Amino acid sequence: MFTGIIETLGQITNLEKEGSNLHITVASNITSELKIDQSVAHNGVCLTVVAIKDKEYTVTAIDETLEKTSLNNLAVGEKINLERAMILGSRLDGHIVQGHVDQTGICTSISEKDGSWFFSFEYDATLNNPTIEKGSITIDGTSLTVVNSGKNTFSVAIIPYTYEHTRFGTYKVGTVVNLEFDVIGKYVSKLMANRE
Repeated sequence: MFTGIIETLGQITNLEKEGSNLHITVASNITSELKIDQSVAHNGVCLTVVAIKDKEYTVTAIDETLEKTSLNNLAVGEKINLERAMILGSRLDGHIVQGHVDQTGICTSISEKDGSWFFSFEYDATLNNPTIEKGSITIDGTSLTVVNSGKNTFSVAIIPYTYEHTRFGTYKVGTVVNLEFDVIGKYVSKLMANRE
């Protein structure tokens, strides 16, 4: 379980394919605090630490994860959003995030207004993942509030701190991102669909 509050940015130092799996090595300032078998969200994807060496650690993404997320697009040298699992009893500053990406989306526009940024995204609506106006959405692991919710589009407003301390500062139109839709919204949507 995560909160969607990004702790730090890591940097990809190595990508190694083994069969259908992808081993991802990350350099991070939290590496010394990690343990083998610990869960860490990488751009919103919950992955297990399998190796630690000096300031770097390695996680492995299986084929199913690679098919449903943007992890296949990673490149050595790229920055990645990191969050360790929440500690029971801590404040939930973001929202309930499972680290299970529902699907990817594409950035369709970026605009700056009065020191903040507005990012718009489009996604495949046939997968029945709804956004809710003023509800929560997780983009690459970052907990945000939905504005301008449409059938297959939505926007988010980004404050300067988030822009500077997450991957949002690297996004361009066409960037593919991981989306985890609000877990409560997903359950309500499923219950309503089962009533029809």
